[in-house]
Amino acid sequence: MLKKVLTVIGAMAVFSAAHSQDSTKGTTTMTYSVDAYTRYDFAGKGNNITSFTNSTNSFELGMASIRVDHSIGKIAATADLGFGRRAAEFSYNDVSNPQLSLAAVKQAYVSYQATSKLKFTIGKWATHIGWELLDAYANRNYSMSYGFSEGPFFHTGLKADITLGAKSGLMIGVANPTDFSTTTSGNKMAIAQFFTGTKDDKIKAYLNFQGGNDSSGASITQEDLVLNFVLSSKWGLNFDGTIQSVKPKVGDSHSWSSFAAYLCYDPSSKLGWTLREELFSDKDGIKVPGADNIMATTLSANIHLANLTLIPELRLDNAKNTIFSDKDGAATKSATSFILAATYKF
Repeated sequence: MLKKVLTVIGAMAVFSAAHSQDSTKGTTTMTYSVDAYTRYDFAGKGNNITSFTNSTNSFELGMASIRVDHSIGKIAATADLGFGRRAAEFSYNDVSNPQLSLAAVKQAYVSYQATSKLKFTIGKWATHIGWELLDAYANRNYSMSYGFSEGPFFHTGLKADITLGAKSGLMIGVANPTDFSTTTSGNKMAIAQFFTGTKDDKIKAYLNFQGGNDSSGASITQEDLVLNFVLSSKWGLNFDGTIQSVKPKVGDSHSWSSFAAYLCYDPSSKLGWTLREELFSDKDGIKVPGADNIMATTLSANIHLANLTLIPELRLDNAKNTIFSDKDGAATKSATSFILAATYKF
């Protein structure tokens, strides 16, 4: 398998070099990344409910990624492939035959810039909902929030991006049921985003939406608000609040919500700190049975060494009810873990 992956990488690199030397064939850029981590659960029982770090006292690979972007005139295309735990969990609906190969496709889409203010995109792309991203190097915390983990992860469909002004824009689209690259269901989801910001980019706001029917026919509505504040050259504050309501074809309606704040401090170009505070509410116990409310506190350092970033991270999860296990296996309301992760982008 490794030999096949290396062969693909080599072929793509040759393709990139050949095209970058001929401007008449457009412009090609390539991005690679890899991440790995070890997670120590102080109770030794796992106690992990969020995405990508479901391991106990073990060294683990996160994901190796290869992304190719090509553009020529008004047309552009992106192929973004991922191999590893993150890619598999991200495309969890595709990790079964006969769609197994789709699990490696994080994103794949084609865009057409119809006018200077209107662009159409068709394919699969990472969701616009939330502040956190799939690629580990793009996040300041290595472990993921409950809000990210409960989705959506991606959309497969058609969307239009409309420029409304220098700092404002609108996206509207239609997609398969959430997190499905392929489906036999005729149900569809409407997606939308409105974003704006101040002239100096010190404040940005994103109002996100998805609504429609999932593959089972349940009606889903989700509203999400992301705010970014540049407080100074060293301090930043980000907020992500999301609420999802579900009305199944049979049974009672239910909802869950996540409100997360990220306080960032960068004393130098070599070091950064991020404190994430999240309140996750699932009183109906649909996403995290028995939890009700969970308050998660995560403190992460980002140590930058050229293209390498080391992320030591301490996390404390406190639930209203006893959903975790202590070292003796008894039910408890809290769990503490430590992660040491490394990300590399080139």
